[in-house]
Amino acid sequence: MASERHYFYCLFVTDYFTRTPRKLNAFRSFASVELFHFNVPDDTVVAVWNLITFKEQGGTFGDSCPDRNVTVYFRSGAPPVINPLNTHFPRDTIIPGSFAVTLTWTLPNRTTGVFNVTSPLPGDWFLAAHLPKDEGKISVKGLHEECQYLFQPQLIVQRLIGISVLYPGYFIDQMIPVHNRSVLYKVFIPSYISLVKVQLVDCGTRNKSGESCPVLLKMRARAPPVHNSSAVDCRENMPCELEVPLLSWEQWYYILVERYLSTADVYFRIGVQVKGLLNWFLWYGADAKVDMDALDKTTGGEAGDIGVHISGFPKTVLQHIYIYHHHQLDKLLKADCSKPSVTKGSSAMNMPQSFGTVMGFSLSETLPAASLPNLSRNGSDRGPLLTAEDSITYLAPTADTNKCWPIRPTLRNELDTFSVHFYIFFGPNISIPPDRAAVFAINLMPVLDSGGVLNMELKLNVSSAKGENMTVFGCLNHGMPLALRDNSSVKCESEAVSGFLLSVNTTMNVTKLRIPYPQTGTWYLSLRSLCSTERGYEACGNITAEVYLRSYLTPCINDCGTYGQCKLLRTNNYLYAACECKAGWDGWGCTDNTEAYSYGFQLLSTLLLCLSNLMFVPPVAIAIRSHYLLEASVYIFTMFFSTFYHACDQPGIVVFCIMEYDVLQFCDFLGSLMSVWVTVIAMARLKSIIKQVLYLLGAMSLSMALQLDRHGLWNLLGPSLFALGIMAIAWTVRTIRRRRCYPPTWKRWVFFLFPGTMIATSAVALYAFVETEENYFYIHSIWHMLIAGSVGFLLPPRAKPDAKVTPLKRRRGCGYQLCVNEHEEMGLVDPAIITINSICTS
Repeated sequence: MASERHYFYCLFVTDYFTRTPRKLNAFRSFASVELFHFNVPDDTVVAVWNLITFKEQGGTFGDSCPDRNVTVYFRSGAPPVINPLNTHFPRDTIIPGSFAVTLTWTLPNRTTGVFNVTSPLPGDWFLAAHLPKDEGKISVKGLHEECQYLFQPQLIVQRLIGISVLYPGYFIDQMIPVHNRSVLYKVFIPSYISLVKVQLVDCGTRNKSGESCPVLLKMRARAPPVHNSSAVDCRENMPCELEVPLLSWEQWYYILVERYLSTADVYFRIGVQVKGLLNWFLWYGADAKVDMDALDKTTGGEAGDIGVHISGFPKTVLQHIYIYHHHQLDKLLKADCSKPSVTKGSSAMNMPQSFGTVMGFSLSETLPAASLPNLSRNGSDRGPLLTAEDSITYLAPTADTNKCWPIRPTLRNELDTFSVHFYIFFGPNISIPPDRAAVFAINLMPVLDSGGVLNMELKLNVSSAKGENMTVFGCLNHGMPLALRDNSSVKCESEAVSGFLLSVNTTMNVTKLRIPYPQTGTWYLSLRSLCSTERGYEACGNITAEVYLRSYLTPCINDCGTYGQCKLLRTNNYLYAACECKAGWDGWGCTDNTEAYSYGFQLLSTLLLCLSNLMFVPPVAIAIRSHYLLEASVYIFTMFFSTFYHACDQPGIVVFCIMEYDVLQFCDFLGSLMSVWVTVIAMARLKSIIKQVLYLLGAMSLSMALQLDRHGLWNLLGPSLFALGIMAIAWTVRTIRRRRCYPPTWKRWVFFLFPGTMIATSAVALYAFVETEENYFYIHSIWHMLIAGSVGFLLPPRAKPDAKVTPLKRRRGCGYQLCVNEHEEMGLVDPAIITINSICTS
């Protein structure tokens, strides 16, 4: 961390964050993207993401790999909701916005990109990266070196420390020196505030007191202002005032005073006033937890050990605020929202209802307003800025009596990961009064809840409308509530706040709203009942609407439907859920059937993959006829489990599983490899005992190999090559002993071995080089038929019995062979020393 330069009582510092490189995948669904999580500190003025992508192939640089563009998405607060394939989203689904950057290759094996964000919002930031969708080629693992595209994001932030803090209701003297361009402040806006006003008075330069104020005033929530933030030109407006209604609650607001080009210092007095339902000092007195011992150590308003830079606030004022908070707690809880207290010189502020308790009070009861002191522009006559208690003026905050909203909290019930229900007290049926809005607060936990889907369901009780043309509008907003007024346009947005609109009426009394990957924090749902008239929407007299409200959090939208699977994913310590679609269905909730497989196609593909295994029936018959019973049992095993594995492996709804999928897959792979193994070993014509040992060793070795890696190339190629080696050795030995080629007849080579070899080679070529996701159904079925057909050709004929010992000769003898065999089996005599006569006469 290195300091760079001073910025009018502020210091720039630089922080650096990086993530481990990860392999990128071709986009199929959000489950295939790589998600990265960053945290941007508070008071950040610029964030720079350095995006590094490089290729690898076989552990070295992938210079020969093709260039594939990398797309990176950015979003603050929650993972980005992306749609690179332009698929359809489910109905009633809100699509939050995000930024996207496409990286192209500038070097053969490496490329970089930069994404700058000026004054980024603090907190969680998420990056999602992926490659373009591929052609769906099914490649055999290990057949060739795969090209890997690795992506590594890095974050560099520059932030300010020591930003001056303003307190609502106080004016303080400030100055912008000639060598500085601007000065930055921040003020905390607690809950239940409806308006904030920043005022600049007594503004001018030292040389010309009558000159207009040469500054630009800007304000923005959560981060320093940017070019499109709320602003006012103080040269044309005196006194200079900037009002921002409908604020985001529980957030820092940043105020920038930026000077125009001039050669003199600019002096001004700045203050902040708020209007709302809760006095500002409740947060500053309770939540700030000011340490009185630390205040004793400060002199003249210095920061001391408090932890923030307090602009121009002396020790006595902070102590007064701190003590006043504890003095007024009992009074706050007993006040009446409907009867705001008014004191001389100021108006009161109202507290909201919570569980039926209403509150109201006035800050000016103990902190009287002071007059604005004159601002001296003579540098020799001015005392030190930010330290003199006389330079501070207090103005009591005002109240907005039109916005005394009773906000009802919800009870959070966690059932499972991303499975949360928000219960309303005395709900779920709620009553909406005709004269005001009913507001409900839903709190989403930081990080924990942003990886799911926020669902809202609203249903109107038609009988409660009493025949009126009633419509219940709902505004769902993040950070603060936004309610509809009478005779207003039906929308849930303003200059500073945007939300989502829900509506139910007597004809369509049910509506739903889904927000994938919602931002964490507090969401407010404001419900208002209005009746349609010729003049627009108006209040419905004395009619109280009744609605059923249900809000809950789920991992995926409708559990991804029939043609999808909801997967719980993890990136480092962050959990999120996404749908993985099948059977040609696409979309965020697997509801886009543009390229979906029809039921007839699913049935045809299932029957084709299953019935193609019946080609093993002829090899089984040939094996039984040739007395290859062990081989026939292996073929039957393969045919059975391959049929039911493919019946269970289908992506659509035509699925039939007789046991667990993993068991069926293992047995199918084992049967396929054992069929190849026993066929080649049988072609070697080994002795019975050696052949049985090799069968047993092959079964155990193949089981172990499949448990290690079922999709590896050497699982198929290794046993096949080893068996072919054994067969080649056996044939070579026979050829040497007989001094002629084995097998001896040309018919065996031409009509059996050559066709069988060509069929098996064709099957392997289709499996390794031609098979894709689109043609899998018929190419893999052809693979089944070719492999089964090659076995019928390659299986050797039945072995001829030995000509020296025939059943006829045994019957004509004196029983020598029979006697010797019987005694050998009983272990009573040694055949080597017994005579023929003794055996024949015994």
